[in-house]
Amino acid sequence: MMKKNAKKSLIAIGIALVACVVLVLLDTMPGVPGMLVTVLQKGAIFSLVAVSMNLLNGFTGLFSLGQAGFMLLGAYSYAILTVPVAQRMSVWKYYDGGVVQFALPVLVALLVGGLLAAGCAYLIGLPVLKLKSDYLAVATLGFAEIVRAIVQSESIGPLTNGSNLIFNFPHLNNLTFLGINVPPTLAAFLLSGVCILVVVLLINSTYGRAFMAIRDDEIAAEAMGINLAKHKRMAFVISSFFAGISGGLLAMFQATVSANIFKAAMTYEILLIVVIGGIGSISGSCIGAFAFYACSEWLMRFLDDPSYNIGGLNILRGGFRMVVFSVVIMLVVLFRREGLMGNHELSDLPKLWRRRKSAKEKEAQAK
Repeated sequence: MMKKNAKKSLIAIGIALVACVVLVLLDTMPGVPGMLVTVLQKGAIFSLVAVSMNLLNGFTGLFSLGQAGFMLLGAYSYAILTVPVAQRMSVWKYYDGGVVQFALPVLVALLVGGLLAAGCAYLIGLPVLKLKSDYLAVATLGFAEIVRAIVQSESIGPLTNGSNLIFNFPHLNNLTFLGINVPPTLAAFLLSGVCILVVVLLINSTYGRAFMAIRDDEIAAEAMGINLAKHKRMAFVISSFFAGISGGLLAMFQATVSANIFKAAMTYEILLIVVIGGIGSISGSCIGAFAFYACSEWLMRFLDDPSYNIGGLNILRGGFRMVVFSVVIMLVVLFRREGLMGNHELSDLPKLWRRRKSAKEKEAQAK
């Protein structure tokens, strides 16, 4: 058994090293499509936020729609805390340089953003986690919209820059570590990958099993001695923490921060990624994120170009891409309700394949 686990660990390390080499080559080799790099970076970031939502919705059974609000807190925290002091006057030019007159390292600022999101989640979780199903979703969605409105308020403009953009902070394309330039795609994958690994370890721990017990049957879970309030709050706080970190990563990807992008539509996109990948599957959330942005922002982009004609018919228009993409998503939801992965992980596929193969062999023998 130990030899088998060691072999699996070596294979996983080998795959990770090969992936790192490929990502470095993508950032350094000429001729690599820009949209491919964009999809990889954005897919890595939204894989993390989709996994954080799946931890709550898929593994704990709590229907929350507040991810965009927690991402906003993480993004603004990161941006505010990393703008160099010498450039603050140009960013907060309407507020005399703002009230924050120091800058933190990138990793520290990301952690602060995650902790701020987790702290807010703890406070709002005290009342709202007593709600059930749709009521919890409405309450968390309302929280996200309230946060967005507060951040844009002129009364706290010296802190958040009001409705103006925040820029000039370290982003993926100028990120350095110990004086060495870090390839942007590799940075996005490493930062998201470490966080997703932590979530995987959590789900496979006793806490993760308690979350799943609550999801399956709250009465039975409570009868087994599981503290429902404590574990629900824990799942909510941890999910929000990683949503906050993903918000900081999104700020690094975009190189600017504005509250206008953190609308309810972003939460719906994240929920859609989780549903497409499979509720209760970490692998599914990651695959769903990359598939979603590969199709919506790259592979189907030609559908917005009127110069392309299909069968001589001039039907392509701006926005037609999203119409087709919406139809594809509807078909997936209708005919593959459990999502691409269901509640399985990539590591489960060989076992599932062997089971199906043995079942077919038994059927053949029975005939």
